[in-house]
Amino acid sequence: MSGYDLLAWVVLAILLAVVVLVVWLMGAMPGNVARRRGHPWADAVSVAGWITLIFGLALWPIAMIWAYVDVPAKRAERQP
Repeated sequence: MSGYDLLAWVVLAILLAVVVLVVWLMGAMPGNVARRRGHPWADAVSVAGWITLIFGLALWPIAMIWAYVDVPAKRAERQP
């Protein structure tokens, strides 16, 4: 094996590690945002983030939007 082959393997390993890290961060992001914002259904948002990421990424933005939108409080709870 030449030096170029070793360099190629090192670059491939780093690239694979970065791809795994990005997928993990994207899957965990909606749940982390929901928990940080005190969303009432933070666990459901977290599951939605992982499922939509695994099954094609098309609905992942919806899970991210859901992490930022929480259920409005009832009128009786809003009044002091």
